[in-house]
This record gives sequence, structure tokens and C-alpha cells, in this order.
Amino acid sequence: MLLEGNLQPYIWSLAWPRPKQAFVDGEKLLYAIGQPLVALYARLTLNPDIVFQFPLPEGPKIIVANHPSTTDPLILTTLTAEPLSILITESVFTIPLVGRILRRSGQIPVVRANGRAAFAEALRRLRDGQTVGIFPEGSLSPREGGFCPPRTGAARLALLTGAPIVPVGIHLERERLHYSTKQLDARDEPIRWYWRGPYAMTVGQPLHLEGDIEDHDGVRAAAERIMQAIRHVAAQSQERVEQRSRRAHANNRVLQNTA
Repeated sequence: MLLEGNLQPYIWSLAWPRPKQAFVDGEKLLYAIGQPLVALYARLTLNPDIVFQFPLPEGPKIIVANHPSTTDPLILTTLTAEPLSILITESVFTIPLVGRILRRSGQIPVVRANGRAAFAEALRRLRDGQTVGIFPEGSLSPREGGFCPPRTGAARLALLTGAPIVPVGIHLERERLHYSTKQLDARDEPIRWYWRGPYAMTVGQPLHLEGDIEDHDGVRAAAERIMQAIRHVAAQSQERVEQRSRRAHANNRVLQNTA
């Protein structure tokens, strides 16, 4: 099943009242208010191109994506109407206002020296029936493009809970990124904001993993299988962005020739 176009995820995100959700605490209320605003911002500034090759599974799931920009966690929340708790590097939580909003909306900080705490919290939320988002690269993708080797957290969570893995491939125009750093514990953490420009996401076929969590080779193989699925759908996102760019250049040439 293919759900294609710019509007599909934003119909869910902007719907009011929220479908099948009963927000009763401050964390969920902030998420319910903030997510439609993020969706509106993305709609107005990022010219989003979202393709659902398959519908999202019902119930708890693990949404995994590549990570070209610091903006990605915000935009990832627009894929589903249900709350999405994303594991995000701790440096982003130290940014004034942004970090406060992330904490209060239920996002999960990943502390470099204590990644187990974030893993345990993600596991708890999945077992409580919630949906979790993870960037398996563990950090921003290489600045020059491509992907970092995958870490095993998403695979281990899937094996422990039986939750399906939903691969998402993101592509944007790297020349539009705004680079900076954030100092954290005497080290500089890279920050890459993407405020305007084409932003494509492709949601691929859910993966269902089976295996022994103690089989370390099997877990690493599962992590690579997840990353391969992300690379596959990211390539499709890239192709759509490049096609759009070629069409825009062709239209500009036509306008120039007829002027």
C-alpha cells in the first residue's frame, strides 16, 4: 500500500480533537499542543515530501531513521498522530528553550556516559504500549553525506519487546544546513539546523525481528539489516528531492528563455 503526497502526515498532525488520544498530564498535553505547531512549521518552510510505502503498524513500534540534521527529531514526530518518544543526544537538551520543550514533551535524553538509562526508559515505554523513535547511527550522519555504522539499540529493543521496526529514510539539501557546535563536558558537539528547503521522508515496510538477545553476532546482523532498510528508503527520498530540483531548474530555464 502506498500513501503518497505532502498532506498525508499533516492531516493527522493538525487534526483536532486528537484522534484516539486522551492526554491527561502536562507532558502529554505539551506534546499534543506542540506537535501540530511543528507540523505547521514544516508544512510552511520545509516543502515536505512524505511517502508512506506501508501504513504504520498499530500499537507500540520503533521508528528508526537516518540523522542528517538536528532538526530531524522534530519533523519525525509529524509521521504519526500518537505520541512519539525519541532518543536524542543530551547536547540538544542543553539548548535554551529547545531542551526544556523536549524534556517536558517526553523525549528521552541519551547521556554519553549512561546510555543504558535511555535504553531502559525506551524499553519501559515500549512495554507500556508507547511508540519510540531512534536514530541507529547514534549521532549525526557524516557531514559529507552517507551514513554512520549502526548501533544495536534498536535491534535489542525489538528483540526484547517484539515491537516492529519502521524504517524511515530522510534526505535534505546539505548545502542549506546551518552548522554550529554546543560545548558539553569540555567537548564540542556538532549542531546542524535545517530551517528551509526540500525535506523528504520515505516510510518503508515494517521489519519483524526474531532471535536471541544474547547472540551478539545475530544482534549486530539485525542492526545492519535495520540500517540497510534505512539506506534503501533514504535513497528513494534522495531521488525525489533531486527530481524536484531538476524540474525546478528546467522550469527556470523555460521562464528565462520566454522572458
